Amino acid sequence: MSEQRQREIAAQGGRAAHKRGTAHEFSSAEARRAGQKGGEAVSRDRSHMAKIGRKGGER
Repeated sequence: MSEQRQREIAAQGGRAAHKRGTAHEFSSAEARRAGQKGGEAVSRDRSHMAKIGRKGGER
């Protein structure tokens, strides 16, 4: 399945959840904390961070 098709399916699910009122919406404080938590988890792995640094702006 292509990445584009996966995105389309995920978007449909998100729209359906919002329409039903069952989707979670992050407050700005929740979103900030979630981002910090993810950054902390990733930055613990020094070799992973080094690999990211070597890749630079690649996708």
